[in-house]
Amino acid sequence: MMHEDPQAKRRSRRAAVIMPARCRSRSGFVDRGTISNISLEGCRFESHALTLHVGDLVVVTPDGLEGLCGQVRWVHGHSAGVEFQRPFYAPVFEHLCQRHAPFVALGHARHAQPLRRAA
Repeated sequence: MMHEDPQAKRRSRRAAVIMPARCRSRSGFVDRGTISNISLEGCRFESHALTLHVGDLVVVTPDGLEGLCGQVRWVHGHSAGVEFQRPFYAPVFEHLCQRHAPFVALGHARHAQPLRRAA
């Protein structure tokens, strides 16, 4: 039995990140949380106070950036998948992936990048 690679169905690369952000719903509710993965077309937003529903229109605002309008495509526990209305500008996406890459324990990833120093 062959298992399909979940990345094969995606339109673009999805990168693991740890990026503080806010998410504002159409009703005006604002929640602070974390973007835990991101692609050119969307992201996963995580928060313990998550009150989003599939179909909700939201604005996700990563710290230091303008808000990204999108629609909630799925909700599971404290996580929600948001599809952006317009794809991310590729050079900004690549910069965010490098700047907010999660720390990787040595020996736990095949292609681990060098660890970043904490400030």
